[in-house]
Amino acid sequence: MLIKIYLATDHAGFTLKEKVKEFLQTEGCEVIDCGAYAYDKNDDYPDFIVKAASEVSKDPKNNRGVVFGGSGQGEAMVANKYKNVRAVVYYGGETKIISLSREHNNANVLSIGARFVDEKEVLEVVKQWLETPFSNEERHMRRIEKINKIEC
Repeated sequence: MLIKIYLATDHAGFTLKEKVKEFLQTEGCEVIDCGAYAYDKNDDYPDFIVKAASEVSKDPKNNRGVVFGGSGQGEAMVANKYKNVRAVVYYGGETKIISLSREHNNANVLSIGARFVDEKEVLEVVKQWLETPFSNEERHMRRIEKINKIEC
């Protein structure tokens, strides 16, 4: 993989982020850890998510982000504040949605609800998400371009 993968989390996803980081490194991925770097039950997810989202925003074709939080919802909201970032949330269940987020929406940030998934599931989902290409179908490209025009 030629892309850079930026990881970020707060306390709720710290342990899972560390497992995903280790997994991605063994897969030969270039991983940049944007924190948290230690467990702190009082930290705030925006402080870390902004770092990863900012980097993905700078080069959305070659950078991806995987962020973690209790539900993943707030983390996706923060990431989606950045131009060219399309963050999606996964907190368990049907994994076809992971492929569709890449194929149809060209999602470049995956937000994981760490309190709702286990390590094995997350490793499989992250691998699937990273390996699924954007379809480049005209209808999906057109829709993404419309999203890009809305961005402030």
